[in-house]
Amino acid sequence: MEEFSNHEIEEFYKKVSKKVQKIRQEKSISQLELSYMIGFKSTSLVSGAEAGYKNVKLLIYIGINYFFNN
Repeated sequence: MEEFSNHEIEEFYKKVSKKVQKIRQEKSISQLELSYMIGFKSTSLVSGAEAGYKNVKLLIYIGINYFFNN
């Protein structure tokens, strides 16, 4: 299994977080609206994902991706 450097992981998070933000904005959805739609009651998770915090689980991105594709 290939290992990734910290830099590569950081770049991955940045790309994903920018894409999440772009799609949300294109759909004219606020961070709060998106938070409610994926089952959360505050914007902290979505804003954290968009900021690319490393501690945001990939599962959250999968949930957000599911929302945007349905």
